[in-house]
Amino acid sequence: MFSILRLCTSSLVAATLLLSVISAEAAEKRLALVIGQSAYRSVVALPNPSNDARKMTEMLGSAGFDVTSTADLTQNELRQAVGDFAAKVATNGPDTVALVFYAGHGLQIDGENYLVPVDVDPKRETDIPLQAVRLNDVMNTLGALPTRMRIIMLDACRNNPFPGIDTAAGRGLAIVDTKAGAAGSFISYSTSPGSVAEDGSGDNSPYTTALLTVAREPNLPIEEAFKRVRVAVNDATDGRQIPWDSSSLTNDFRFFGDKAGKGSADQAKAGEAKQPSAKRSVEQWRKDLKGKDPKAAYQLVIAEDSVPAFEAFVALFAQPPYNIRVRSLLERRYVMQAWATAVAINTTAAYEAFLTTYPTSDLAATARRLQMRVANREFGPSPTALASICPCPEPQKIKKRTEQPPKKQRAETPPRVRRTTAPAQPANQGIPPEAIGAAIGIGIGIAGGLSGGGGHRRPPSENYHPH
Repeated sequence: MFSILRLCTSSLVAATLLLSVISAEAAEKRLALVIGQSAYRSVVALPNPSNDARKMTEMLGSAGFDVTSTADLTQNELRQAVGDFAAKVATNGPDTVALVFYAGHGLQIDGENYLVPVDVDPKRETDIPLQAVRLNDVMNTLGALPTRMRIIMLDACRNNPFPGIDTAAGRGLAIVDTKAGAAGSFISYSTSPGSVAEDGSGDNSPYTTALLTVAREPNLPIEEAFKRVRVAVNDATDGRQIPWDSSSLTNDFRFFGDKAGKGSADQAKAGEAKQPSAKRSVEQWRKDLKGKDPKAAYQLVIAEDSVPAFEAFVALFAQPPYNIRVRSLLERRYVMQAWATAVAINTTAAYEAFLTTYPTSDLAATARRLQMRVANREFGPSPTALASICPCPEPQKIKKRTEQPPKKQRAETPPRVRRTTAPAQPANQGIPPEAIGAAIGIGIGIAGGLSGGGGHRRPPSENYHPH
C-alpha cells in the first residue's frame, strides 16, 4: 500500500511539473524586431544585411516569434521602430521574450556603441552621436519594460566606412556588460569587442550563416548555441572573426524545443530560475587543457571565450597558428577591458592609467580627448570666464556697505589689576570675539557613467565591448 501511495504521489508531482512547464510555454509571448541596413547613402552599400534580415525573419518566425521586419532605416525611422517595438512589448506583459536582430554598420565613439542609420554623413566623430542611435538607448528602452528576457544580436562590426572618422574612432564595438544592468539580458556581437567582422562572400554574413544553422538545433540553451556559433564562425574565417556575448539571463531559453515532446530532464526545468555558472580559473583551465590535442584545446577556449581560458592556452601551447591567434585575441581583450574600465570611471586619472599602459592603442586618441574633457569639468572654468557669469555685487556697492570700519576688539589677555588703597574693582571681562567668516563654495558636478549600460558620462559597456 505504501509503495502504491508513493508511486501515485510521484506521478502527481511529475504531472504537476509537466503542466507548469506547458503553462509557462503557453504564457510566453515571443516578439522580435529585425533590422537590415544595406542601402547606405554616403558610403558603399552593404550587400548582406538585407539578406541576413530576411533569413532571420524566416527563422525567428519558425521559432514562434511575432516578427516585425524592416530595412534601410533613417535615424528617425530607426528610433521610431524601436519605440513602436517597445510599445508592442509593453502591451504583451511580463512573460514576453523581446528580441532585436540588427545587421548593418555599427561604430564606437568615445566608448559608446552606435547603430548607424542609412542617412548618416559624418564629417567628424562628434557627428555620430547626433546622427546615429545609441545602443544603450535601445537596451535601456527595453530594459525598462517588465519582460521575461531581452535578447540583442548585432551583426554590426564591419569596417568603419566613413573616411572622416576612420582614424579617430576605435575599431569595432566597446564591451557591454549585461551583468551591470538589470538581470534578464543577453547580447551577442558578430565578433569580439574591438575587432571587425566580415560581410561574407555568400548571401549571408559568417555570423548570420552560423546562427541560422545552430539556432535550429532542438533543446539547445541559448548560451550553448552561441558557443557553437563562435566555433563555427572562427572555423569559417580561419580565426579572423570570433563572436562574443554577455549574459545576465535568469531563465532558460531555446529557439526551438523538441517537437516530439521527448525533452530531457533539463528541459523540464526550463521555467525555473537559473543558477550562474562558476567561471573556471587559469589553474583549472590548465588542468583541463593539459595533454589535449592543440586544435581540440583551441576550440574549447574559443567556445568559452574567457581571459582565464586564453591565458591557460598560451601558457601550454606554443604551436602556430593557434598560439598566435589566441595570444592576439587575449591582448586585444586586455585592451578592451581596460578601456571599459576607464570609460566607466571617467576621470583624468583613469584615462591616464589607460594611456600609460596602452599609449599606441587605436583608442589612445579618444582617451586623450576624453581626458581633456573630464579635466575641464573637474577644474571648472577660468576665473575670467566665471566672472562673466557670476551674479556678484558691483565693487562700488560693496564699498558703500563697508565705509565704517569695524570697531577694534580687545585682545584676549588677562586683565591688569591696578594696586590701590581702595578695594579692587572687578576687572572688565570684555566681549568675546565674534565668529567671523562664511564659506562660499561653487560645486561643479560631473555626470558620468558607462554602459551598455550604462549611459555615457555614460562605453565599454561597454561598450566597449566590438561593430
